[in-house]
Amino acid sequence: MVNYSFSRELRLLTPEDFQPVFKNAIPAVSPHLTLLARKNTFDHPRIGMAIPKKHIKHAVGRNRIRRIVRDHFRLQQHELPNIDIVVVAKAGIADLSNQELHKVLDKLWRKLVQRCNG
Repeated sequence: MVNYSFSRELRLLTPEDFQPVFKNAIPAVSPHLTLLARKNTFDHPRIGMAIPKKHIKHAVGRNRIRRIVRDHFRLQQHELPNIDIVVVAKAGIADLSNQELHKVLDKLWRKLVQRCNG
């Protein structure tokens, strides 16, 4: 049976986890989000988020974006190669509805898979 949990091992937690991704990244870009990826040595993908206060003023908005991205990743994790992903929010992302954000994420996951496998 497929496990759809979002355990601690699927997260980028420390600055040491984030730095290699920022240094040598494979990007997938949209007007509202940028996904940066880099191959990892684990047998599963991992994700980290950079949601700046500059673009989303209120914690409620930042948490909504985190929750949606985390849930989307949780459901897509078995389709993704062994990569570390950093999700960077851009200005205007708070204006997207949940449905629009899901569409953007779908498109960016596909783009990442294509670039990392190709």
